[in-house]
Amino acid sequence: MPLSSMATMMALFGTGAVVMRGAGCTINDMWDVDFDKKVERTKTRPIASGLVSQPKALAFLGVQLSAGLAVLLQMNPYTIFFCFGSMPFVIMYPFMKRITYWPQLFLGLAYNWGALAGWSAVAGSIDWTVALPLYAAGVSWTLVYDTVYGHQDKRDDIAAGVKSTSLLFGDHTKTVLSGFSAATISLMCLSGYMNGQGLPFFLTVAGAGSAHLLWQLKSVDINSPSVCWRIFKSNAWFGAIIFSAILADLAYDRITNTGDTEEQPSL
Repeated sequence: MPLSSMATMMALFGTGAVVMRGAGCTINDMWDVDFDKKVERTKTRPIASGLVSQPKALAFLGVQLSAGLAVLLQMNPYTIFFCFGSMPFVIMYPFMKRITYWPQLFLGLAYNWGALAGWSAVAGSIDWTVALPLYAAGVSWTLVYDTVYGHQDKRDDIAAGVKSTSLLFGDHTKTVLSGFSAATISLMCLSGYMNGQGLPFFLTVAGAGSAHLLWQLKSVDINSPSVCWRIFKSNAWFGAIIFSAILADLAYDRITNTGDTEEQPSL
């Protein structure tokens, strides 16, 4: 794919991610208004505090979904129809914390749909041997960072009746998240292998990516909300590491292919 087309696709998906994650947050805040009023950290959110009414929030959600649809319509037909498959997970997630201790799993299923949609947007179909491990890696990563996030509110969540993997794993959180962290790296590397990625990708993901997740697990104090928040935010760096792995591999591939081309005699 030409770099210009790649940049356009990244811009579309970046915009779509911001808009649709914002829509997911709006849905979550609308559905969870009664819970948010009982949690110290969330009771000042616009809807929970009464600053924004439910009708206004619904109108804002309409704007967000319209903007998301405008981005989606720039894609090929396969991707357009495929992306609608994420909506049940987006809508279901706020309800899951009422009925299961695994709401983070449903959050991961919704948030990482873009890993599948990105492939279909470029290829017009999905190579499941590549995209499915990548999707699973994203879901596993979500379980890591959102479990840490949930430990901020666990005392209030117990009182409010909110369920989460943070409460489910409890004192065993670091042990369980070690498994999910290992799964994240392994599945990411499996996806790269199935896609024919080169050495820079694997060195960066398995090296820097593993080191960062290990640092998170060693540094997090699940009983300190401020530390949990700091570790949660640090996942932006993990995302940057994965992105840099892709860029490094792309640059390596372009350089080596250029060298091979130059060595070939012209006809």
